[in-house]
Amino acid sequence: MTPAIKLLDQHRISYNLRQYDAGEAQRHFGEHAAAELGQNPEKVFKTLLCIIDGDNRRPVVALVSVADQLDLKRLAAECGARKAVMADPRQAERSTGYVVGGISPLGQKQVNPTFIDHSAHSFTAVFVSGGKRGLQLELAPSALVELLQARYCPLAKK
Repeated sequence: MTPAIKLLDQHRISYNLRQYDAGEAQRHFGEHAAAELGQNPEKVFKTLLCIIDGDNRRPVVALVSVADQLDLKRLAAECGARKAVMADPRQAERSTGYVVGGISPLGQKQVNPTFIDHSAHSFTAVFVSGGKRGLQLELAPSALVELLQARYCPLAKK
């Protein structure tokens, strides 16, 4: 049981646990998950840890569908900053407590501001990592907003 699952159970949030063969995927973990689960890639969201540049560099979490790319300029604007960059993989693992390819937005070691691409709002359920490769959680996007005190905003590159 991962910290993400424990958090959902603790808050009595409804979810479906979906397992799949993570295989030898070294990149494009989200696209692999969508294909293995037979899901529309627009419903499967990747968790990205970014660093916002400003007076003090601070981490934030961005969720965008695996069909899209994160627009770092939009994320920075949503945070009131001039610049955002992707965290390096080791930094992301240290900060979240999860391995790359299995980083869940839920149950991270540190609670960071979280932004969800507004496209999630159009689905009754989305998929996010369950906290390890080969494990996805299907749940209402409103549950993510509630648990993470997240905010919907446009984050995908056009």
